[in-house]
Amino acid sequence: MNTGHEGSMTTVHSNSPRDALSRLETMVLMAGYDLPVRAIREQITSALHVIMHLERQPDGRRIVTALTELQGMEGDTILLQDIFKFRQGAKNEDGRTEGELVASGLRPKFLDKLAEIGVEVPAKAFRPAPAPANPNGGRLRGAKVPSISQLVRPERAR
Repeated sequence: MNTGHEGSMTTVHSNSPRDALSRLETMVLMAGYDLPVRAIREQITSALHVIMHLERQPDGRRIVTALTELQGMEGDTILLQDIFKFRQGAKNEDGRTEGELVASGLRPKFLDKLAEIGVEVPAKAFRPAPAPANPNGGRLRGAKVPSISQLVRPERAR
C-alpha cells in the first residue's frame, strides 16, 4: 500500500476499525519480518487514511457502520477518529433494521489532500444536524448525512 503510488484499496475482515489495524499488524508479524511493533504501526499509519467498516445485518445486508480516519500516532497508539457512524433505528414492517449514517461533527484531516487535487467537500457535510428527540424527552447524538442535492447547493456567507 505504501509504494509511492497514491491511492489503493484493500479488504480486511475485522469486527471494528480498531480491530482492522490489529489484524494488519498481525499479518506483518506473521510474515516473519523482524520489525518492532511501533515501526509496523508507523507504516500502517502512513499508508492508510480512512477505514470504511461494514457489518452484516441479521437479514444478510451489509451496511457501512463507520467511516474512521487515522489521525497519526500518540506514543505507540494509532489515533482513530470516527467521521461518520451508523445510528440504528427501529425495525420496519419487513423486520429489517433501519438506521442512518450520522456525522460526528469533526472535520477530517484528509480534506486538505482532497482540496489539493481539486475536490472540494462542503463543510456542512460534516456538520451535525439537530438530533431527533427520543421518546423519553432527551436528545440523541449525531447528525443526519445531507443528501447530494443539499451538498451541491452553495453555502451562504454568514
